[in-house]
Amino acid sequence: MAEHVPAFRVPGTHIHILTSPDQFYHTMKARIKTAKRRVVMASLYLGTGPLEQELVDCMQEALKRSQEGDNPDLQVSILLDYTRGSRGKTNSRTMLLPLLKQYSSQMRVSLYHTPDLRGLLRLLVPQRFNETIGVQHIKAYLFDDDLIISGANLSDSYFTNRQDRYVLLENCGEVADFFSDLVGAVGDVSLQLQTDNSVSMMYGMVHPYRGNRDEFSASARQHIMEVVNTAHARQHIAESERLVRESEGEEGGKEDTWVFPLVQMKPLGIQVDEQVTQRLLTDAGPGATVFLTSGYFNLTRAYMSLVLGLGADYRILTASPEVNGFFGAKGIAGEIPAAYIHIARQFYSKVCQLGQQERVHLHEYHRAQWTFHAKGLWYYLRGQVRPCLTLIGSPNFGYRSVHRDLEAQIAIVTENQVLQAQLQEEQEMLYQRSTEVSSSTFQQPDRHVKLWVKLLTPLIKNFF
Repeated sequence: MAEHVPAFRVPGTHIHILTSPDQFYHTMKARIKTAKRRVVMASLYLGTGPLEQELVDCMQEALKRSQEGDNPDLQVSILLDYTRGSRGKTNSRTMLLPLLKQYSSQMRVSLYHTPDLRGLLRLLVPQRFNETIGVQHIKAYLFDDDLIISGANLSDSYFTNRQDRYVLLENCGEVADFFSDLVGAVGDVSLQLQTDNSVSMMYGMVHPYRGNRDEFSASARQHIMEVVNTAHARQHIAESERLVRESEGEEGGKEDTWVFPLVQMKPLGIQVDEQVTQRLLTDAGPGATVFLTSGYFNLTRAYMSLVLGLGADYRILTASPEVNGFFGAKGIAGEIPAAYIHIARQFYSKVCQLGQQERVHLHEYHRAQWTFHAKGLWYYLRGQVRPCLTLIGSPNFGYRSVHRDLEAQIAIVTENQVLQAQLQEEQEMLYQRSTEVSSSTFQQPDRHVKLWVKLLTPLIKNFF
């Protein structure tokens, strides 16, 4: 991984696994209130309910305190997706406008617009479905030198009864700086929200859907990869200096954990996360065990062939139909859980055809009145009872994550036994609420998939 991306050394004691939506929400509120220099938040969207308003109120409280005190330097930067953040009369933009008007010198709201939604397509695709073309999907929440990486959005269900994953990195300044710069770079190539609810591009930037498609992507790629490459070079020099000090007899610190940021933005020509994930799955040899989870199970062909090829044991966790985020949705969206049933059945059939049932196991998450959105993996070396590596962030290992959306996650590699135990507990907590899929699973009445859904799924599976 260090060949591709920056490698940050941190003490494992600074990393904490959050386990519940409630803990995630209250940790964010507490960190916003005490932030002194920066609050940086990247998400798909900000919801419009009372819990989301409380988050905005926390930002207002922090900004007010900074102006009244001797620290007027607090900067708040929000990055959301343009299509999702602009949906409906009351939306993410209208939630943030009062704050932007009041603290325009300390506040920035950026709305990323995919370059693939343009021209006639932009005019014809209904507002409810335009996000299928591609979105800003990074979920990073930063408060001074503390950082939460997650797959969770800023919406009430993600604060109450939608299970996700969340990791808090405390006092990890270099990692926080990287994600602040990354979100800032994406923000620079995005539309900027103005106090009158209009949007405009920063001076000198190519417009994502009015400008030339190739020029926008090339410009955005250069802008974003400059952040990655600069940090990569800086960390490489720092590691070389550390090795020299150790060779001269100086003792190293208690930095027993590596953090690797992995970025995937295929529309802009950036595919670092895809390369690293493929390498990881390729090198996961016999005897190793990989626990892989995705709220929306729709592996790319490349990932699927690596999982089904001879290698590590896999325990794959996905949402059962009733905890799928689209369960009970109106119209055609309500059939999306059935499409996922069809995809899971096809995958399970391939496992059986290849005689891999002893090595590849598919599990479904169940929890009454909850939905499931957790994603990532835990990697166990041969003979080890605790994972030494985890991937956590926004990618779902599916076509959208690889080809359409802007994604980011981190790989954490650790020797710290306390952190390994936390990761083990997190994995067990999620899998304990699951049942293993068998051939009888798909014979149940609630697993019936209509013929038209089966026929349509291959045509639309790359959009969800």
